[in-house]
Amino acid sequence: MKQYSYIVQIIFHLGIAIGIYLFEPLSKIYFLGIVIVSVYSILNAPPQKRYIYVLISCSYLVGAEVLLRMTGGNLLYEASKYLIILFLLIGIFLGDGVGKRSYVYFIYLLVLLPGIVVATSNLGFETNIRKAIAFNLSGPFCLGIAALYCYKRQVSIKLLQDVLLAALLPIVSTTFYLFLYTPSIEYILSGTQSNFQASGGFGPNQVSTILGLGMFAIAGRIFLQSRTMFLKVLNISILGLITYRAIITFSRGGVLVAIIIILAFVTAFYLKAASKTRSRIMFSVVIFSIGMALTWYISSLRTEGLIDKRYKNQDAIGRTKEDVTTGRSDLLANELNEFFENPFLGVGVGKLKELRIEKEGVRVSSHNEMSRIVGEHGLFGVIAFSILLLAPLLLRLQNKKNIYFYSFYLFWFLTINHSSMRIAAPAFIYGLCLLNVNYEKPPIHRKQIIK
Repeated sequence: MKQYSYIVQIIFHLGIAIGIYLFEPLSKIYFLGIVIVSVYSILNAPPQKRYIYVLISCSYLVGAEVLLRMTGGNLLYEASKYLIILFLLIGIFLGDGVGKRSYVYFIYLLVLLPGIVVATSNLGFETNIRKAIAFNLSGPFCLGIAALYCYKRQVSIKLLQDVLLAALLPIVSTTFYLFLYTPSIEYILSGTQSNFQASGGFGPNQVSTILGLGMFAIAGRIFLQSRTMFLKVLNISILGLITYRAIITFSRGGVLVAIIIILAFVTAFYLKAASKTRSRIMFSVVIFSIGMALTWYISSLRTEGLIDKRYKNQDAIGRTKEDVTTGRSDLLANELNEFFENPFLGVGVGKLKELRIEKEGVRVSSHNEMSRIVGEHGLFGVIAFSILLLAPLLLRLQNKKNIYFYSFYLFWFLTINHSSMRIAAPAFIYGLCLLNVNYEKPPIHRKQIIK
């Protein structure tokens, strides 16, 4: 029955992709449907189970965000982050409360406030202060609320898997939409730079990031939830399709992060597993590796070898590029330099982008949340980032049950260092690494034999 339900959900989300591709305004209806179903489910859920609907609703929005953005479904560009904050706050104020001893994340949110005050006096008259602050702080505030909600909250491993499935399903829609948008990529190849056409006409970095999350989510199902050969073949096929579309965006960040967090998950799973299970894990690793190698080979053929050059940091004719970070190192250096010049209060929220325009004439957003937060918030930013970096690790010392912990933590840390917090995924996934996961099976009640 569960297998049948899973297949129906996959087919339904393929249908969503087809519908949006054929009639793009359907994307707005899809967005409104997500909002209505999520709010209704959360408000009408039994109090003791409301957290389940909150987490699943937030996760689904995380998975759908990029598809909604690339097809114009979001009524506001940052709508997904605002809605995730709203869902979490509904859960908090309707009785779920915040996690035990989560006060450290109250401190994190508070130390972000001085940067807003500085911004109101530092930003130029031509800058929309409200939009600048909302754009730069929606991600950090989303993370803070997610952390408050998730900190030490008890969940079952089954729920955590359902939460990951909720993110995966709309990512399947995104993947299929990309195949419909550019079914053949040969005619859109123009070099080894990130390819917007192969990314649905949207930002390759964001598309690669969300597809990388999809790679991880489906990999988890291959190792933990593919009990039949049919499910193994189905999930490996889905993994191959998602991976292929992630690779041909020519944006390396999401793919490399996915590989790292999948390896972290498999390692944690292997170390936790019983000796009988380890042989099954190794078999899955072999099948998984063959699937990934085949996907790379197909990607190389379809891109006429350009993707190999991209990952070797070469241009189309094979010359090695000087900067492997494609300009990100310069942005990092500039933002850290602003911190050293304004170490106490920083330059203010949104001011870094304005300064780049003034000094260099370049309109580029930060790719690195770490350097951005210290550059714009100064010493308060250092405190904020230190909390984000250390609090989960300290929590891990107390509870080591969450086999997804290092994968979630690394996804957040690595993603914010190549894609900042442009999408909600790193903020929400960070919250998931703070959960207390239990693996207890429900007790079996047997009738007593009356003698």
